[in-house]
Amino acid sequence: MHLQHASITDRKIRFALAGCGRIAANHAEALARHADRAELVAVCDPDAAALAAMVQRTGARGFAHYSRMLADVEADCVVLSTPSGLHPQQAIEAAQAGFHVMTEKPMATRWADGLAMVKACDEAGVRMFVVKQNRRNRTLQLLRQALQQGRFGRLYMVTVNVFWSRPQSYYDSAAWRGTWEFDGGAFMNQASHYVDLLDWLIGPVESVMAYTGTLARNIEVEDTGVAALKWRNGAMGSINVTMLTYPKNLEGSITVLGEHGTVRIGGVAVNKIEHWEFAQPHEMDAQLDDASYHTTSVYGFGHPLYYDNVIRTLRGECEPETDGREGLKSLELLIAMYRSARDGKRINLPLEY
Repeated sequence: MHLQHASITDRKIRFALAGCGRIAANHAEALARHADRAELVAVCDPDAAALAAMVQRTGARGFAHYSRMLADVEADCVVLSTPSGLHPQQAIEAAQAGFHVMTEKPMATRWADGLAMVKACDEAGVRMFVVKQNRRNRTLQLLRQALQQGRFGRLYMVTVNVFWSRPQSYYDSAAWRGTWEFDGGAFMNQASHYVDLLDWLIGPVESVMAYTGTLARNIEVEDTGVAALKWRNGAMGSINVTMLTYPKNLEGSITVLGEHGTVRIGGVAVNKIEHWEFAQPHEMDAQLDDASYHTTSVYGFGHPLYYDNVIRTLRGECEPETDGREGLKSLELLIAMYRSARDGKRINLPLEY
């Protein structure tokens, strides 16, 4: 893929942020921490109060309309922290206007939309970044290192649990929440970073079978779901997700069982190494205490680290950690889970386009 955009090394990288809701604060804070190399030049939201608060916080220019921002702003990269179902159209519009695109998870709520986003960025010669800040967690980095170095031997079983709590008031806080078109359910929205771990850490998935249900919340999408997975490397496992945990978030964990090793990373959001045991010692074992950390936020602390990679990529210093094609891997797995749950059958991967 040929990128027409030259590296930007003689000035700060300029970002424009669309969507001033819950997660936007993480983006503003991350950019503030990289103020030596990056700046937030514009923010956009149709909600006047949310827009005014973000303008006051950041000093960026405010826009009520997305297309007006694209037409008027001098920026390098447009960041989408808007409702998920809006990402495809907004990404395509930004790419066609010549901007690089960074989108929050999930990149889209439909498979065809995800493919169209990547194609539009390719055709416009711009980069596409998909935010996967949890990959930067020190705990997961250490687990990935152990997997890459073959410390587990043959992988046998992997389980991922996301036992969180989202009250009805959360879904009622905005009309788009809990809808198929704009949001997606517990798998697609809240657990998408955990679905991402299944491919990023363990490898390509061969097939999946899933059940989903809306057990307690008044929403279109699921508040609870389970999926059984078989990986191409032979490992088997499951992902178990609910937003109905009483009375608050309990666990976000991954357990990996292999021939020569057992690891469980838990806590509320994969922030604690709860078990780490291998047949052979290794120097990485000395990093265990540093890797576990206390978090009060299920978003973790990865946004500044994620932005560092994006900034360095646009400066021509490295390659992107999570581009559009990498983002498609977890979207593909999510869509396979939903198709399995809907049709009551096993879905084999890769999906047919």
